[in-house]
Amino acid sequence: MKDRSNSSAPALVSLEDSARNGFACLFSTSDEYEAALISARRAEGRYGKPSPWPMIAFWACAAAVAATVLFVAI
Repeated sequence: MKDRSNSSAPALVSLEDSARNGFACLFSTSDEYEAALISARRAEGRYGKPSPWPMIAFWACAAAVAATVLFVAI
């Protein structure tokens, strides 16, 4: 078995450090990653203004249910 020379040790340490840093993750959890991803996409303008139709549909259904209850109660 060959002994490594002293001159190659710093090169190996440097190579090992750069390899570890290359695989390092900027986020500690997937929640942080997804929050950053969504923020970046919003900044790009990928997500448009929310549609008012779901809220309109909700209130229309609520009014229909309320009217049905009133007719049944009378």
